[in-house]
Amino acid sequence: MNQIMIKKILNNYISQLEELERKIDIRFKNKLLLLEAITHRSYLNEHPTFPISNNERLEFLGDAVLEFVVSDHLFHNFSEREGILTAMRANIVNTKSLLRVGKKIDFKEIILTSKGEKKDIKSSIISNAVEALIGAIYLDQGLDVAKKFIFKNFLRNQDSQKLLKEIKDPKSAFQEKVQAEIGMTPTYKVLSMSGPDHRKEFEAGVFINNKLIAKGRGFSIKEAEEESAKKALKKSEKNNFKYH
Repeated sequence: MNQIMIKKILNNYISQLEELERKIDIRFKNKLLLLEAITHRSYLNEHPTFPISNNERLEFLGDAVLEFVVSDHLFHNFSEREGILTAMRANIVNTKSLLRVGKKIDFKEIILTSKGEKKDIKSSIISNAVEALIGAIYLDQGLDVAKKFIFKNFLRNQDSQKLLKEIKDPKSAFQEKVQAEIGMTPTYKVLSMSGPDHRKEFEAGVFINNKLIAKGRGFSIKEAEEESAKKALKKSEKNNFKYH
């Protein structure tokens, strides 16, 4: 794409881009990245000659950067075990948080979508665009600036003691996630037992719609179920399985 074409494209969307830069207090070097971050795939359906990609690749990258920065923060500031840290991260990095940031930025007015989508814009479009924006910030400005953006919008107002007090165990965190996404409740079954009576080990499985999602082991049924929920939570965060 030559410079004349780039300038022409940017001129058509300069008001949206400058408004977004003002709200996030970041001046982009490559404004095409910022334009890509706000481009939903439905916009391309109505504008097939639009030379910018949709924001799905940036969303993929931004999701990973967000998870890494929050994980790094929790690792260095909390001494809790891995399962609790996973649940803490899920409480910080969730659709509700992404929508809060999207509302703060007023993404609803800025995102480029089809006319049909614009009438009643889905929450998933806004939350995905926030992740795409993080990916664009990372590529354009580097990790330090991305960290500052994430800290300001996701971590700064997190009260450490309150966060620990309100944290849910892996079973509760996974149940909340599944219920929010598909309106179902996970179930648990003991799959096997082994060892002597005084040191019996259990293997439990977590199921959704009778489909085994993950297995966990422990020296009590509760511990085995929590372990299976923890593994299922990890899989769900990575979109590594289908619910049904």
